Amino acid sequence: KKVQVFFTVLFSVSGAAVVPVTVTSRSPGVEVHEFSDAELSCEFRTENDNNPRIEWKKIDKDVSFVYYDGRFVGPFHGRAEIKGATVRLHRVTQTDAGKYRCEVSAPQDTVTLGETNVTLTVLVPPHTPSCDVPSSALTGSLVQLRCRDRHSIPAAVYTWFKDNRALPIQQPNATYTIDEKTGVLTFQKVSRADAGQYHCEARNGVGPGKSCPWTHMQIDDLNEAALISGVLLLALLLFLCAFGGFYAHRHGLFSREFS
Repeated sequence: KKVQVFFTVLFSVSGAAVVPVTVTSRSPGVEVHEFSDAELSCEFRTENDNNPRIEWKKIDKDVSFVYYDGRFVGPFHGRAEIKGATVRLHRVTQTDAGKYRCEVSAPQDTVTLGETNVTLTVLVPPHTPSCDVPSSALTGSLVQLRCRDRHSIPAAVYTWFKDNRALPIQQPNATYTIDEKTGVLTFQKVSRADAGQYHCEARNGVGPGKSCPWTHMQIDDLNEAALISGVLLLALLLFLCAFGGFYAHRHGLFSREFS
């Protein structure tokens, strides 16, 4: 579907309609894979001017020229070509992604300027995600496993695997939850049954999925008897320290030492 930028139709003295410069794009939104070529379509029609001035600009935080004064400039020099007003960029990368503007100036026309925008999206397949899997945890504790690929475009979705079997996102009575957009696998209260080998796969539909190496997560039982014994022993030591201090103070041992 063509997106066109039209300017007000003017009328000559004789009353005949005059069509000023118009600029269109066959593809206002362009998606290409990284390192492939991208075509930025720009077509124009003029009223009288047979040799209009064509400029391409990249619209980021700052406006920079792509094609100016009949040649490509900056990083586009030597890696782009133009046919009519349509630009072809070779081996695009993420730095090329963004909004571009084609401007056509026709000084001999009644309306002298027309423009259209083209947005270039550079698709990037998944990279090997970084995974954070604890090597061990205690039963009953909150445990989170994290997976992240910061390079893929569009953003990746994540699948967690336990012992090489995918964990379903929706599972009745599951002891875990998975956020496939953030890559976080959460166990509210981990159990010994959750021990195993875990890895994560990132996918975004652009290229093959990529996985991180598996990591074994061990789940240990909380030794309640040892914990209670430790607490009691600590309480006993604190009591003995307090009692010793009280005894020394009652018998004036502190005052003798400092007298």
